[in-house]
Amino acid sequence: MSTRATGTGLATLLVAALIVPSFVQAQQAPAPPGWEVPRTAYGHPDLQGNWSNATITPIQRPEGQEPTLTPEQVAEIEGQREEVIEEEAAPTDPDREAPPVGGDGSTGAAGGVGGYNYFWIDAGDKVAVVDGEYRSSLLTNPPDGRVPQMTPEAIQRRRASFAGFGRGAYDNPESRPAAERCIVSFGSNAGPPMLPNYFYNNNYTIVQTPDHVMILTEMVHDVRIIRLGERTNPLPDDIRPYWGDSWGQWVGDTLVVETTNFHPSQSFQGAPVTSESRVIERFTRAGPYTLNYEFTVVDPSSFMAEWGGQVPYNHQPGQVYEYACHEGNYAMVNVLSGARAQERREAEQNDPSNR
Repeated sequence: MSTRATGTGLATLLVAALIVPSFVQAQQAPAPPGWEVPRTAYGHPDLQGNWSNATITPIQRPEGQEPTLTPEQVAEIEGQREEVIEEEAAPTDPDREAPPVGGDGSTGAAGGVGGYNYFWIDAGDKVAVVDGEYRSSLLTNPPDGRVPQMTPEAIQRRRASFAGFGRGAYDNPESRPAAERCIVSFGSNAGPPMLPNYFYNNNYTIVQTPDHVMILTEMVHDVRIIRLGERTNPLPDDIRPYWGDSWGQWVGDTLVVETTNFHPSQSFQGAPVTSESRVIERFTRAGPYTLNYEFTVVDPSSFMAEWGGQVPYNHQPGQVYEYACHEGNYAMVNVLSGARAQERREAEQNDPSNR
């Protein structure tokens, strides 16, 4: 794993630990009586600021679970999360024994050599609340809260995408995954759809102008630029930028965004995108501390039905710090130099004259 900035300083973490409990309650409270949607100087609903979609509510609903949770279930789920955080955030013992050679990864990252503990992880510790309901999944459509079955064509595309995996994987930087190259994050929570990554850096910054909306994703500082108005100049099919081509319109107080032309490397829950892939998003201020985010994935070539859901975005009073991916990406140099060293050893074994 690359060594990267987590986007949160120690002082900020300590302050956040003190203010989160009361602030979370404010986030989950309904809009106060008389509250009105704030507006920009040019009259659009004001979505600007820093937001987080961190939550322990899964994307898909566990089998046999109801769409909403009772307060008792929420208390149990959040209590278990607190226990995990308390245990896993404990300082690492500097006098511990060396990790086992190799290993299956069950004792930590990379075969037991260790990785981030929970002090560095901000995956969320609260159940998602939408319209006053404790949700058991972020997906609400289909009614079972599960991603529909993939089409046979999508399954074939997925297999084909893995067919050449591992061949020349360490030949050069371009053969490494986009996340390792600090281009986009794995399973980019920049989306669309913009879903939690359940690890860390689930923060976003939204900035508006009269004719554009910019969304900065903390993870790998991915940036989406949404053009407002009619889709007057759609991109040709062979131009496919990261995060697609997004256009938005205001429908009442809701920003409705449609995105097409996804980059070929993007996928929806494992299904590689096609020219038919489309995502519709809706952004609505629901209170002084809450932004409701709704999404629908329309991809008939990949799924048997449309699917989508709702995610609450909670306002963050602090700053979103730089995610310095390239500056700390020592692993890229190390993994490539390690591959060259392995090639030299193999050459020496095959031909001793190369020593």
